[in-house]
Amino acid sequence: MKPTPKTSVSIFPYRAEFKSVFFELNAEWLEAYFLVEPYDLKVLQNPQEMILNLGGEIYFGAIGDEIVATFALTPQSTRSIELNKMAVRKDKRGLGIGNQLMDYVLQRCQARDFNALELYSHTKLESALHLYRKYGFVEIPVPNNCVYDRANIRMELILKQR
Repeated sequence: MKPTPKTSVSIFPYRAEFKSVFFELNAEWLEAYFLVEPYDLKVLQNPQEMILNLGGEIYFGAIGDEIVATFALTPQSTRSIELNKMAVRKDKRGLGIGNQLMDYVLQRCQARDFNALELYSHTKLESALHLYRKYGFVEIPVPNNCVYDRANIRMELILKQR
């Protein structure tokens, strides 16, 4: 049984007026742990082209009127989607926001009838990996052509059998 979140977050779809917030939340997270890679810049500067036009979705999490989190879902095939660009503002981490985002992610995947949800991460991000494992993600091989230089772990959650 999941603990009750310390702070309730409202989640809403991407709006162009918040494009800079999408960039800033992700850049803050990336710079804290790694660096902003060229592929990240391309996605963060062009979310319409790199995510939305490909059938993907971007969401924001807000506490009141303040946007404190974001994530994206980018289709990888007709049956698989990637969770990416998930970030929670530094001063709001540890409040259960990640759990609320993951619950919403799974609702969206179910609504869109995907079989699998995948993600890329890094083994030094212990709290993120704990969250993913808690939701049932398991490690799978990182492909040689991975677009993220920092990724040393790939995980997948089977949503339903093919």
